[in-house]
Amino acid sequence: MTAHTTPGSTRFGLAPLIAIAAALVTPAAGLAVGAFATPALASEPAVRLTPVVPAVAAVVPGALSETISTVQAEPAYEKIGAGMASYYGRELAGNRTASGERFNPSALTAAHRTLPLGSKVRVTNPKTGDSVIVRINDRGPFHKSRLIDLSEAAAREIGIRSSGRGIVEIAVAAD
Repeated sequence: MTAHTTPGSTRFGLAPLIAIAAALVTPAAGLAVGAFATPALASEPAVRLTPVVPAVAAVVPGALSETISTVQAEPAYEKIGAGMASYYGRELAGNRTASGERFNPSALTAAHRTLPLGSKVRVTNPKTGDSVIVRINDRGPFHKSRLIDLSEAAAREIGIRSSGRGIVEIAVAAD
């Protein structure tokens, strides 16, 4: 496909079209594509392609390059309650938890009276909006007014470590 050439006109070859077509079928097609310039188009303004809709990388049959991209979606969480949380720290480090593992105050874990061991729970401090995902690996708390006992690291993440306790909302991962 060559444009009709006359003195003073610009001759277009297939290179610009091939570059644009290649950009549309590569995995980067969903992202903003930088400027294309060929010697034939050096005096022309650069072309910038941007997506109309944010794209998820997919396999395009016959494409020059195929890529499958997986997106780890956060599971849905179902709110199950709100109440007082506390934390247990370094004094219990190394002790066995109800799950049989050793307690690590630096891990994002928690104790709950009834949730299944291994459950993923999002704990949110409603005052700040900070939240953390913890894994239930122990039983407790053994204080009537407490809903959940967090590891020291989890308490730090949501800003209740310095006070030792705080009101939280908990939501369990819906599988």
